Amino acid sequence: MLTIGELAAYAGVTVRTVRHYHARGLLPEPERDHSGYRRYDAGAVVELIRIRTLAEAGVPLARVRELLQADDEEFVSAVADIDRRLEAEIQQRQRHRERIARLVSGESLALPPEVVAFLDRLRALGVDERIVQAERDGWIPLAARSPGLMAEWVARKQEQIADPEFVAFYLDLGEALDRSDDDPQLVELADRVAAYVTNLADERGDEYLGDPAGIEPALAELMDRLVFDTVPATRRFIELLEQRGWAGWTTLRRVDPVVRHPVPTTPRPPRPGTRPSSSDGPTCPP
Repeated sequence: MLTIGELAAYAGVTVRTVRHYHARGLLPEPERDHSGYRRYDAGAVVELIRIRTLAEAGVPLARVRELLQADDEEFVSAVADIDRRLEAEIQQRQRHRERIARLVSGESLALPPEVVAFLDRLRALGVDERIVQAERDGWIPLAARSPGLMAEWVARKQEQIADPEFVAFYLDLGEALDRSDDDPQLVELADRVAAYVTNLADERGDEYLGDPAGIEPALAELMDRLVFDTVPATRRFIELLEQRGWAGWTTLRRVDPVVRHPVPTTPRPPRPGTRPSSSDGPTCPP
């Protein structure tokens, strides 16, 4: 016969756990001996191990009681159901581990690998980290809300950063982030980008710059707000673009340009791989 401490040790639980199972009616409480101590037989060890195994598998104690009272066929069927549930949980936890591993390696927890590769490409091109983070923050709600759109959206982005003029826009915007709202460089950049997207839209259609993947307007607005919160200077840049006939960040659309007074700018040398501006004003490659 075993004491409660010996029973607990054989079953791999604590004495407190044994008493808890007694209180819940899971493990029958034996009669006490003449000294007032509980004494357990080998069958109690087996029963306690079954209870512990079911409880550790996540089976609620109320359900454990039902299983202990079930016949062999019902018990086998219930255990098979538990096994299937555990298998599904294991697969889910494995996916969580993979995401954590990506986070540890510097990649985003909430983004698929192709988006992470795009963000890494921006960094490799020398894009300001604040802009990369703004891009990342915009991708996260898109991946969560509309994962089916990711492939087309990533393909469009990859196509864009293959254009040296588009990359130059990112680089110049990074240089302008810490400047004042009325800095000529930011105004000049808005002129260049407006000319660039206008030429692009004239050649490929407004939908190329607009919504290639059917993003909901509310989601596009949320993505824009995330960009503005991460990089406040982009809000002023978008205002300047709107004055030049284009609105939005995530999805660009034509609007009526706001009449503005020209601000003198200082000509800047073109970046490698881009065309210099003509004397008639800034132009961009088709």
